[in-house]
Amino acid sequence: PGKPIEELQRERGFARVVKLASNENPLGPSPRAVEAARRAAAEAHRYPDGFGRRLKEALAARWGVGVENLVLGNGSSEVIEMAVRLLVRPGSEVVVASPSFSIYELTARAQGGALRSVPLREHRVDLEAVGRAVGPATALVILGNPNNPTGTAFTAQEWERFWDALPEGVAVVLDEAYAEYADDPGFPDGARYVGEDRPLLVVRTFSKAYGLALLRIGYGIAPAGLVDYLNRLRLPFNANGVAQAAAVAALEDGEHLERARRVNREGRERLYAFFSRLGLEYLESQANFVAVRVGDGDAVYRRLLDHGVIVRSIRSFGMPEWIRVTVGLPEELDRFETAFAAVLKEG
Repeated sequence: PGKPIEELQRERGFARVVKLASNENPLGPSPRAVEAARRAAAEAHRYPDGFGRRLKEALAARWGVGVENLVLGNGSSEVIEMAVRLLVRPGSEVVVASPSFSIYELTARAQGGALRSVPLREHRVDLEAVGRAVGPATALVILGNPNNPTGTAFTAQEWERFWDALPEGVAVVLDEAYAEYADDPGFPDGARYVGEDRPLLVVRTFSKAYGLALLRIGYGIAPAGLVDYLNRLRLPFNANGVAQAAAVAALEDGEHLERARRVNREGRERLYAFFSRLGLEYLESQANFVAVRVGDGDAVYRRLLDHGVIVRSIRSFGMPEWIRVTVGLPEELDRFETAFAAVLKEG
């Protein structure tokens, strides 16, 4: 998740720290979501609606699905973890692209699954290679689109070729945590491909573009039968009432979401231009972060801490020469650019 702001302040005495490490929305949540959360908190002595009807109805209207096609989670990671628990048995094969979000591998191994990691091709998920990796023992394929930590995305055309060729009994978790930021016209909305005849679980979150990371609320869209089994694994009241109320209000505030997308688009372009001027390789992103090759990612990460700036070294993802920079507000990017230039000058 990145080093906490408060920890760096305690260690170094900075009055202000800029955190560009955890892919959070720099605008924060919608004011309407904040007000809804305040109202819900006044009823904190009551248990929440365990079914999450209001939020599910709002999501059903958003995606054109039934409430029976929706499962809520304590963040989207919990939905992914429930799916792995449901579908993977010891020895079952789980196919993932690599590098990608670590929760895929961690949950698969926790269930005793046999991991098959398919390397990215030119920093993009290679769906053709993923399809070739699927075999008789494959129980589950987990894909991030856009992918973390690269920010790259596959297209609808690529997805449809993969989906059509995949054996019908193989389940797929399609993690779309960053999809609200994707602006490529060819980007596929996974919900369009959810039908009752194929085991596809599309996972989204309110932590990123909607700015509700603190409240931990995510959801999955899947065939009703798959949702029924996921709900049997789900802990009671896993989606808290404050989070549910804030998520409903966030969905209603389209203007705030569009502003977040605009700020992100402008910030990505600014980072591209900055890294280009420095002659550094970077990856064009469909998410709210940009990966850039700096030589020694750990060293640059540590030196930026000396300037009160937190980014993410992505050595743990298998990219030791790279760092990942979350798109921030203009004033946060000012601070980052000044600190980054100083670090490069220091050598």
